[in-house]
Amino acid sequence: MRRKAMAAASAGLIISIVGLCVTLFSPGAANAAEAQHEKHIRKAAELIAKMQTQDDSETMARTVKSGKAVAIFPSLLQAGLGIGGMHGEGVVLVKNSKGAWNGPSFTSLVGGSLGFQIGVKEVGLVLVITNNDGLQAFTGGKSFKLGGDVSIAAGPVGRDAGAATDSRAAASIYSYSMSKGLFAGVALSGSTINVNGDANKAYWGKATGAKEALGKPASGAKITPLTQELDKLMKLAGAKKK
Repeated sequence: MRRKAMAAASAGLIISIVGLCVTLFSPGAANAAEAQHEKHIRKAAELIAKMQTQDDSETMARTVKSGKAVAIFPSLLQAGLGIGGMHGEGVVLVKNSKGAWNGPSFTSLVGGSLGFQIGVKEVGLVLVITNNDGLQAFTGGKSFKLGGDVSIAAGPVGRDAGAATDSRAAASIYSYSMSKGLFAGVALSGSTINVNGDANKAYWGKATGAKEALGKPASGAKITPLTQELDKLMKLAGAKKK
């Protein structure tokens, strides 16, 4: 009886989480998306600012500086009672041929885990796209799976950082995450990335695909706080010799 009660409670929690995600991020919530897209940008800028204060910020900065694009998820929620799940909304920016930023395009991440979990955890996540395969995944306009359709690995730190800044890069995407003010690991393989069409429309004023959005210069008062923080981060690359 106790096992049945726990199973029922777990199923109920998961259903509640899924229901909340559907309510907040469904195509029908266009008005919510219009209110939320600026919040995603502001929170993304705050996350990058916080990450600059961490011990491994220089090695992360080198990875971002050598990469082709970033996808920033300021509030990735992991929750579960038995079977876990995660969801987060993010902002994608691409570096153009002049080294400046293009975009944004908005995206979402949905995933799950079969490991036993209990409670809710909030993680700030940055995905650094290192090569053309990763870039194509984010600009192709279709959903794709991390670790399946495109390779992903934990972002290099310390002495391992050199491998992410040259042709030996082992993954199309490197991940950096932060929880409670500290760099932390998070399992992402099997998670799905989707384009957030509602947020793109709200930001650009019309229906705009990921490729089109990421071909436009990132300019204007809305996006400048985020691009400024990313530029500050990249200035940390090589600032200190280890």
